[in-house]
Amino acid sequence: MKVKAVILAGGEGTRLATLTAKRAKPAVPFAGKYRIIDFTLSNCVNSGIFDVLILTQYRPHSLNDHIERGRPGDLDRSFTGGVQILQPYKGRYDTDWYIGTADAVTQNLNFVRRGRPEYVLILSGDHIYEMDYDVLINYHREKNADMTVCVISVPMDEASRYGILDTDEEFRVRNFVEKPANPPSNLASMGVYVFTYSVLEQLLKEDRENKLSSHDFGKDIIPSMVRD
Repeated sequence: MKVKAVILAGGEGTRLATLTAKRAKPAVPFAGKYRIIDFTLSNCVNSGIFDVLILTQYRPHSLNDHIERGRPGDLDRSFTGGVQILQPYKGRYDTDWYIGTADAVTQNLNFVRRGRPEYVLILSGDHIYEMDYDVLINYHREKNADMTVCVISVPMDEASRYGILDTDEEFRVRNFVEKPANPPSNLASMGVYVFTYSVLEQLLKEDRENKLSSHDFGKDIIPSMVRD
């Protein structure tokens, strides 16, 4: 089973004010020598996932220095994956600042495709949590799902602040709305997704051609999957 993790680490983190004035939110120090992104990297390593792409954008230098080719997390691998840091660039075919989370993955799809992964884990680099992704991926396989999203229960009076899912008795998603005024449930998306690769590639190609899309997983990709 080949799994590739894509960590979205380009967030500006405006709500952290001066902490992110000179660095991206995932690079903010935590407990001394650690950075916020270390939680996600540690989850990958402890789940046996060593093929990792980190997509940066806003003030990436501090994050690049910290990652140091993945040595602190046993990710300095040349032949079995390892960590690779990617950021917007200009080339034969122009790229630009990432418009949304889905656009960030689309612009780097050639790198995601490398190694022919069966599954792609989409993660955020600015979350503080512990998770065994192996359990998530096995659940995804057992359900033969196109996409599986992790959720957490939040107080109903706070649900309008999150992307909210509604499911049936089999946990199949039947509704997904971003920051709804009238939430259909209190199941909030954690921004942790696993896609079957072939499905992900097709979805991103369709989304790229949609001129009305904001090219975001929560706002566009997942709601379109539910509608279809």
